[in-house]
Amino acid sequence: MPGRQAAPVGVHRQLPAPYPLLTSTGARSGLPRRTPLACVPEEGGGRLLIGSDFGRPDHPVWTRNLLAHPDATINRQVRDIPVTARLLTGAERATAWQTALAFWPPYAAYQSRVEHEIRLFRLTRREPEAREP
Repeated sequence: MPGRQAAPVGVHRQLPAPYPLLTSTGARSGLPRRTPLACVPEEGGGRLLIGSDFGRPDHPVWTRNLLAHPDATINRQVRDIPVTARLLTGAERATAWQTALAFWPPYAAYQSRVEHEIRLFRLTRREPEAREP
């Protein structure tokens, strides 16, 4: 599937697991977009996605896709899991940011390279859509 690569080649091998494949809907195209991302596990089974783009100046495209279309899927161990992404703000974001930093400390360096606040999303599992018989 066409699209911009989320990280320089080899970076995902350096990240602590897990890093699922996110399938979101393109904000402008409406087409499925797949992106491998580092995912920060939370207690209770939740997951955080951090739109750091390794400290590059713009927000990653996948974050715009989730803002426009928050329903997505993540693929873990050949299983698609339907999720809804919610952009975190305020105190909730601050707490989640500390969780992200504990998981992968370089996020602090990425934030220092950009003037905008790095987008942080919480993924919650949703029920799969009913299929037509």
